Amino acid sequence: MSGTRKTTDPDLVNPDSPFIHATEFWHPLGDGRVQCDVCPRACKLREGQRGLCFVRANLNGAVVSTTYGRSSGFCVDPIEKKPLNHFYPGSSVLSFGTAGCNLSCKFCQNWDISKSRETDTLASKASPEMIARAAAEAGCQSVAYTYNDPVIFQEYAVDVAQACREQGIKSVAVSAGYHCPQAREQFYQYMDAANIDLKSFDEDFYWKLTGAHLGPVLETLEYLRHETNVWFEIATLVIPGHNDSPAELEAMCQWIRERLGADVPLHFSAFHPDYKMQDVPATPLATLTRARDIALAQGLQYVYTGNVHHQAGDTTWCPGCGEAVIERDWYQLSGWGLDHQGRCQTCGTAVAGRFAAKPGNWGRRRVPVRFSE
Repeated sequence: MSGTRKTTDPDLVNPDSPFIHATEFWHPLGDGRVQCDVCPRACKLREGQRGLCFVRANLNGAVVSTTYGRSSGFCVDPIEKKPLNHFYPGSSVLSFGTAGCNLSCKFCQNWDISKSRETDTLASKASPEMIARAAAEAGCQSVAYTYNDPVIFQEYAVDVAQACREQGIKSVAVSAGYHCPQAREQFYQYMDAANIDLKSFDEDFYWKLTGAHLGPVLETLEYLRHETNVWFEIATLVIPGHNDSPAELEAMCQWIRERLGADVPLHFSAFHPDYKMQDVPATPLATLTRARDIALAQGLQYVYTGNVHHQAGDTTWCPGCGEAVIERDWYQLSGWGLDHQGRCQTCGTAVAGRFAAKPGNWGRRRVPVRFSE
Protein backbone atom coordinates (compact mmCIF):
# COMPACT_ATOMS: atom_id res chain seq x y z
CA MET A 1 0.00 0.00 0.00
CA SER A 2 1.18 3.55 -0.69
CA GLY A 3 0.90 6.57 1.58
CA THR A 4 -2.57 5.87 3.01
CA ARG A 5 -1.64 3.56 5.88
CA LYS A 6 -2.85 4.95 9.20
CA THR A 7 -0.40 5.72 11.95
CA THR A 8 -0.84 5.67 15.71
CA ASP A 9 2.27 7.80 16.28
CA PRO A 10 0.98 10.58 18.61
CA ASP A 11 3.04 13.23 16.82
CA LEU A 12 1.81 12.20 13.38
CA VAL A 13 -1.93 11.69 13.94
CA ASN A 14 -2.38 15.47 14.10
CA PRO A 15 -0.84 17.05 10.98
CA ASP A 16 -1.94 20.47 12.25
CA SER A 17 0.33 20.22 15.28
CA PRO A 18 2.54 23.33 15.58
CA PHE A 19 5.52 21.01 15.99
CA ILE A 20 5.05 19.41 12.54
CA HIS A 21 7.00 21.35 9.94
CA ALA A 22 7.52 20.84 6.22
CA THR A 23 11.01 19.96 5.00
CA GLU A 24 12.67 20.55 1.66
CA PHE A 25 15.29 17.84 1.22
CA TRP A 26 13.49 14.62 0.24
CA HIS A 27 12.02 12.93 -2.82
CA PRO A 28 9.38 10.26 -3.57
CA LEU A 29 10.57 6.78 -4.58
CA GLY A 30 7.46 5.81 -6.54
CA ASP A 31 6.57 2.81 -4.39
CA GLY A 32 4.76 4.60 -1.58
CA ARG A 33 7.99 5.49 0.18
CA VAL A 34 9.86 8.78 0.37
CA GLN A 35 13.60 9.24 0.84
CA CYS A 36 15.03 11.83 3.21
CA ASP A 37 17.95 13.67 1.62
CA VAL A 38 19.18 15.76 4.54
CA CYS A 39 21.95 13.30 5.49
CA PRO A 40 23.80 10.44 3.79
CA ARG A 41 21.78 7.86 5.70
CA ALA A 42 19.05 8.39 3.08
CA CYS A 43 16.23 6.87 5.14
CA LYS A 44 13.47 5.40 2.96
CA LEU A 45 10.20 5.81 4.80
CA ARG A 46 6.70 4.44 4.40
CA GLU A 47 3.70 6.40 5.61
CA GLY A 48 3.92 6.94 9.36
CA GLN A 49 7.54 5.82 9.63
CA ARG A 50 10.30 7.87 11.26
CA GLY A 51 13.90 7.93 10.17
CA LEU A 52 16.71 6.65 12.35
CA CYS A 53 17.11 10.20 13.64
CA PHE A 54 13.59 9.95 15.17
CA VAL A 55 12.56 13.50 14.29
CA ARG A 56 12.03 13.25 10.51
CA ALA A 57 9.05 11.22 9.36
CA ASN A 58 6.77 10.41 6.41
CA LEU A 59 3.45 12.17 6.86
CA ASN A 60 0.98 12.11 3.98
CA GLY A 61 3.70 11.23 1.48
CA ALA A 62 6.18 13.94 2.50
CA VAL A 63 9.07 14.14 4.94
CA VAL A 64 8.27 16.40 7.88
CA SER A 65 10.11 17.47 11.01
CA THR A 66 8.28 16.53 14.21
CA THR A 67 10.27 18.61 16.72
CA TYR A 68 10.09 22.11 15.26
CA GLY A 69 9.90 24.56 18.16
CA ARG A 70 10.53 21.93 20.84
CA SER A 71 13.81 21.73 22.71
CA SER A 72 15.49 19.49 25.25
CA GLY A 73 16.44 22.63 27.18
CA PHE A 74 18.33 25.93 27.03
CA CYS A 75 21.47 26.96 28.85
CA VAL A 76 23.96 29.83 28.68
CA ASP A 77 27.48 28.39 28.42
CA PRO A 78 31.01 29.63 27.76
CA ILE A 79 31.77 29.43 24.03
CA GLU A 80 34.86 27.39 24.89
CA LYS A 81 32.58 24.54 25.96
CA LYS A 82 31.37 23.89 22.40
CA PRO A 83 34.45 23.65 22.04
CA LEU A 84 35.43 26.81 20.17
CA ASN A 85 38.60 28.52 21.38
CA HIS A 86 39.06 30.97 18.48
CA PHE A 87 35.52 32.32 18.11
CA TYR A 88 35.05 35.36 20.37
CA PRO A 89 36.88 33.84 23.37
CA GLY A 90 35.34 34.42 26.75
CA SER A 91 31.88 35.15 25.32
CA SER A 92 28.65 33.45 26.31
CA VAL A 93 26.48 31.32 24.04
CA LEU A 94 22.85 30.24 24.41
CA SER A 95 22.86 26.48 23.78
CA PHE A 96 19.95 24.23 22.88
CA GLY A 97 19.06 21.04 21.04
CA THR A 98 16.11 18.77 20.35
CA ALA A 99 15.97 14.96 20.59
CA GLY A 100 17.33 12.23 18.35
CA CYS A 101 20.42 11.88 16.17
CA ASN A 102 21.34 10.63 12.70
CA LEU A 103 24.33 8.63 13.98
CA SER A 104 24.34 5.59 16.26
CA CYS A 105 27.49 6.14 18.30
CA LYS A 106 27.98 3.40 20.86
CA PHE A 107 30.11 5.80 22.89
CA CYS A 108 27.65 8.72 22.91
CA GLN A 109 28.42 11.08 25.78
CA ASN A 110 25.02 12.77 25.53
CA TRP A 111 22.87 9.72 24.87
CA ASP A 112 19.96 10.70 27.12
CA ILE A 113 19.14 13.49 24.65
CA SER A 114 20.55 12.33 21.33
CA LYS A 115 19.22 8.78 21.64
CA SER A 116 15.87 9.78 23.09
CA ARG A 117 12.77 8.43 21.39
CA GLU A 118 10.38 10.19 23.74
CA THR A 119 8.91 13.59 22.99
CA ASP A 120 8.67 14.11 26.74
CA THR A 121 12.40 14.83 26.52
CA LEU A 122 11.42 18.00 24.68
CA ALA A 123 10.34 20.07 27.64
CA SER A 124 10.95 23.60 26.41
CA LYS A 125 8.87 25.18 23.66
CA ALA A 126 10.17 28.28 21.93
CA SER A 127 9.78 30.02 18.60
CA PRO A 128 12.86 31.24 16.70
CA GLU A 129 12.02 34.82 17.67
CA MET A 130 11.77 33.88 21.35
CA ILE A 131 15.19 32.25 21.25
CA ALA A 132 16.78 35.25 19.56
CA ARG A 133 15.26 37.61 22.12
CA ALA A 134 16.36 35.41 25.01
CA ALA A 135 19.93 35.32 23.70
CA ALA A 136 19.96 39.11 23.35
CA GLU A 137 18.53 39.64 26.83
CA ALA A 138 21.16 37.28 28.29
CA GLY A 139 23.94 39.22 26.56
CA CYS A 140 25.01 36.24 24.47
CA GLN A 141 27.30 36.74 21.49
CA SER A 142 25.88 33.65 19.80
CA VAL A 143 23.38 30.78 19.83
CA ALA A 144 24.62 27.18 19.56
CA TYR A 145 22.68 24.32 17.99
CA THR A 146 24.07 21.46 20.07
CA TYR A 147 23.33 18.58 22.52
CA ASN A 148 22.17 16.63 19.48
CA ASP A 149 23.05 17.22 15.83
CA PRO A 150 21.37 20.24 14.20
CA VAL A 151 21.43 18.45 10.85
CA ILE A 152 18.28 16.63 11.90
CA PHE A 153 16.46 19.80 12.99
CA GLN A 154 17.83 21.88 10.13
CA GLU A 155 14.62 23.83 9.45
CA TYR A 156 14.30 24.94 13.08
CA ALA A 157 18.01 25.82 13.30
CA VAL A 158 17.91 27.86 10.08
CA ASP A 159 14.86 29.81 11.21
CA VAL A 160 16.45 30.50 14.60
CA ALA A 161 19.64 31.62 12.86
CA GLN A 162 17.72 34.05 10.68
CA ALA A 163 15.94 35.49 13.72
CA CYS A 164 19.29 35.79 15.49
CA ARG A 165 20.85 37.70 12.59
CA GLU A 166 18.14 40.31 12.94
CA GLN A 167 19.29 40.75 16.56
CA GLY A 168 23.00 40.83 15.63
CA ILE A 169 23.57 37.41 17.25
CA LYS A 170 25.76 34.79 15.61
CA SER A 171 25.00 31.10 15.10
CA VAL A 172 27.17 28.11 15.98
CA ALA A 173 26.61 24.56 14.74
CA VAL A 174 27.97 21.66 16.81
CA SER A 175 27.74 18.76 14.38
CA ALA A 176 29.16 15.43 13.32
CA GLY A 177 29.24 16.79 9.77
CA TYR A 178 27.14 13.95 8.34
CA HIS A 179 25.27 16.06 5.82
CA CYS A 180 24.20 15.82 2.17
CA PRO A 181 25.65 18.50 -0.15
CA GLN A 182 22.46 20.43 -1.02
CA ALA A 183 21.15 20.51 2.55
CA ARG A 184 24.64 21.36 3.82
CA GLU A 185 24.92 24.32 1.46
CA GLN A 186 21.63 25.77 2.66
CA PHE A 187 22.42 25.17 6.32
CA TYR A 188 25.83 26.84 6.38
CA GLN A 189 24.55 29.96 4.67
CA TYR A 190 23.13 30.81 8.09
CA MET A 191 25.95 29.60 10.35
CA ASP A 192 28.84 31.77 11.51
CA ALA A 193 30.89 29.06 13.20
CA ALA A 194 30.94 25.30 13.64
CA ASN A 195 32.62 22.60 15.62
CA ILE A 196 32.77 19.39 13.61
CA ASP A 197 33.18 16.12 15.45
CA LEU A 198 35.75 14.04 13.56
CA LYS A 199 35.22 10.82 15.47
CA SER A 200 38.07 8.87 13.93
CA PHE A 201 40.19 8.71 10.80
CA ASP A 202 39.22 5.09 10.15
CA GLU A 203 36.28 3.91 8.07
CA ASP A 204 35.98 0.66 10.02
CA PHE A 205 35.62 2.63 13.27
CA TYR A 206 32.94 4.84 11.74
CA TRP A 207 30.86 1.95 10.46
CA LYS A 208 31.13 -0.32 13.50
CA LEU A 209 30.85 2.30 16.25
CA THR A 210 28.70 5.04 14.69
CA GLY A 211 26.76 3.33 11.88
CA ALA A 212 28.01 6.03 9.50
CA HIS A 213 30.88 6.60 7.06
CA LEU A 214 34.01 8.74 7.24
CA GLY A 215 33.91 10.12 3.69
CA PRO A 216 30.94 12.51 4.05
CA VAL A 217 32.45 14.01 7.21
CA LEU A 218 35.73 14.76 5.43
CA GLU A 219 33.72 16.28 2.57
CA THR A 220 31.94 18.59 5.03
CA LEU A 221 35.28 19.71 6.48
CA GLU A 222 36.69 20.49 3.03
CA TYR A 223 33.48 22.26 2.07
CA LEU A 224 33.66 24.50 5.14
CA ARG A 225 37.30 25.35 4.50
CA HIS A 226 37.21 25.96 0.77
CA GLU A 227 33.65 27.05 -0.02
CA THR A 228 32.44 29.07 2.97
CA ASN A 229 33.51 31.79 5.37
CA VAL A 230 32.29 29.80 8.37
CA TRP A 231 34.84 29.65 11.18
CA PHE A 232 35.25 26.03 12.26
CA GLU A 233 37.20 23.91 14.66
CA ILE A 234 37.50 20.13 14.93
CA ALA A 235 36.94 17.91 17.96
CA THR A 236 37.96 14.27 18.37
CA LEU A 237 36.84 12.21 21.34
CA VAL A 238 39.85 10.00 22.07
CA ILE A 239 38.71 6.50 23.06
CA PRO A 240 41.38 4.19 24.50
CA GLY A 241 42.09 1.24 22.23
CA HIS A 242 39.78 2.43 19.45
CA ASN A 243 41.03 5.65 17.81
CA ASP A 244 44.16 6.56 19.79
CA SER A 245 46.91 4.77 17.88
CA PRO A 246 49.85 7.01 16.89
CA ALA A 247 49.54 5.87 13.27
CA GLU A 248 45.88 6.91 13.01
CA LEU A 249 46.47 10.21 14.79
CA GLU A 250 49.43 11.03 12.55
CA ALA A 251 47.41 10.25 9.42
CA MET A 252 44.50 12.38 10.62
CA CYS A 253 46.68 15.35 11.50
CA GLN A 254 48.57 15.13 8.21
CA TRP A 255 45.26 15.16 6.32
CA ILE A 256 44.06 18.19 8.30
CA ARG A 257 47.29 20.08 7.57
CA GLU A 258 47.34 19.22 3.88
CA ARG A 259 43.63 19.50 3.05
CA LEU A 260 42.39 22.10 5.51
CA GLY A 261 45.42 24.02 6.74
CA ALA A 262 47.72 24.11 9.74
CA ASP A 263 45.68 26.92 11.33
CA VAL A 264 42.49 24.87 11.87
CA PRO A 265 42.16 24.31 15.64
CA LEU A 266 41.96 20.68 16.79
CA HIS A 267 40.58 19.56 20.16
CA PHE A 268 41.35 16.14 21.67
CA SER A 269 38.69 15.39 24.29
CA ALA A 270 38.66 12.76 27.01
CA PHE A 271 36.15 9.90 26.79
CA HIS A 272 34.33 8.65 29.86
CA PRO A 273 32.55 5.26 29.98
CA ASP A 274 28.93 5.71 28.93
CA TYR A 275 26.01 4.35 26.93
CA LYS A 276 27.08 1.09 25.20
CA MET A 277 30.81 1.35 25.94
CA GLN A 278 30.87 1.33 29.71
CA ASP A 279 33.55 -1.38 29.70
CA VAL A 280 36.09 1.00 28.08
CA PRO A 281 38.24 2.98 30.54
CA ALA A 282 38.28 6.76 30.65
CA THR A 283 40.95 8.46 28.59
CA PRO A 284 44.13 9.12 30.61
CA LEU A 285 45.59 12.61 30.47
CA ALA A 286 48.81 11.07 29.12
CA THR A 287 46.91 9.78 26.07
CA LEU A 288 45.56 13.26 25.32
CA THR A 289 48.92 14.96 25.75
CA ARG A 290 50.51 12.35 23.48
CA ALA A 291 47.84 13.03 20.84
CA ARG A 292 48.50 16.76 21.19
CA ASP A 293 52.25 16.21 20.79
CA ILE A 294 51.64 14.18 17.63
CA ALA A 295 49.45 16.93 16.17
CA LEU A 296 51.99 19.62 16.94
CA ALA A 297 54.77 17.50 15.41
CA GLN A 298 52.64 17.20 12.26
CA GLY A 299 52.62 20.99 12.01
CA LEU A 300 49.19 21.90 13.38
CA GLN A 301 49.35 25.27 15.11
CA TYR A 302 46.46 25.19 17.57
CA VAL A 303 45.93 21.91 19.42
CA TYR A 304 43.92 21.55 22.62
CA THR A 305 43.01 18.96 25.23
CA GLY A 306 39.46 18.85 26.57
CA ASN A 307 37.38 17.36 29.41
CA VAL A 308 40.52 17.37 31.58
CA HIS A 309 42.40 19.96 33.58
CA HIS A 310 45.50 20.68 31.51
CA GLN A 311 46.40 24.35 31.36
CA ALA A 312 49.00 23.96 28.60
CA GLY A 313 46.36 22.20 26.50
CA ASP A 314 43.77 24.87 27.28
CA THR A 315 45.99 27.76 26.26
CA THR A 316 46.41 29.29 22.81
CA TRP A 317 50.07 29.68 21.88
CA CYS A 318 51.38 32.07 19.23
CA PRO A 319 52.57 30.11 16.17
CA GLY A 320 55.18 32.81 15.55
CA CYS A 321 57.04 33.27 18.84
CA GLY A 322 55.53 30.59 21.07
CA GLU A 323 54.19 33.01 23.69
CA ALA A 324 50.81 32.39 25.34
CA VAL A 325 48.26 34.66 23.66
CA ILE A 326 45.07 33.34 25.30
CA GLU A 327 45.57 31.69 28.66
CA ARG A 328 42.77 29.50 30.00
CA ASP A 329 42.07 27.51 33.13
CA TRP A 330 39.23 25.19 32.21
CA TYR A 331 36.85 27.66 30.52
CA GLN A 332 38.07 30.72 32.41
CA LEU A 333 40.29 33.18 30.54
CA SER A 334 43.28 34.08 32.71
CA GLY A 335 45.50 35.98 30.28
CA TRP A 336 45.14 37.90 27.00
CA GLY A 337 48.02 38.68 24.67
CA LEU A 338 46.26 39.75 21.45
CA ASP A 339 45.96 43.27 20.12
CA HIS A 340 42.70 44.69 18.75
CA GLN A 341 43.41 43.08 15.35
CA GLY A 342 43.91 39.59 16.76
CA ARG A 343 47.71 39.70 16.52
CA CYS A 344 50.25 38.54 19.06
CA GLN A 345 51.30 41.51 21.18
CA THR A 346 54.82 40.12 21.41
CA CYS A 347 55.70 39.44 17.77
CA GLY A 348 52.76 40.67 15.69
CA THR A 349 51.83 37.27 14.23
CA ALA A 350 48.16 37.04 13.28
CA VAL A 351 46.28 34.37 15.22
CA ALA A 352 43.59 32.58 13.22
CA GLY A 353 40.05 33.10 14.43
CA ARG A 354 37.27 35.61 15.03
CA PHE A 355 38.13 38.02 17.81
CA ALA A 356 36.59 41.09 19.40
CA ALA A 357 38.74 44.05 20.42
CA LYS A 358 38.47 42.82 24.00
CA PRO A 359 37.92 39.29 25.33
CA GLY A 360 34.68 38.26 26.97
CA ASN A 361 34.43 37.64 30.70
CA TRP A 362 31.67 35.04 30.98
CA GLY A 363 33.98 32.55 32.70
CA ARG A 364 32.93 29.01 33.62
CA ARG A 365 29.30 29.73 34.47
CA ARG A 366 26.49 27.52 33.19
CA VAL A 367 23.07 29.14 33.57
CA PRO A 368 19.83 27.33 32.63
CA VAL A 369 17.23 29.38 30.78
CA ARG A 370 13.51 28.65 30.96
CA PHE A 371 10.81 29.84 28.61
CA SER A 372 7.29 30.54 29.83
CA GLU A 373 4.46 28.85 28.00
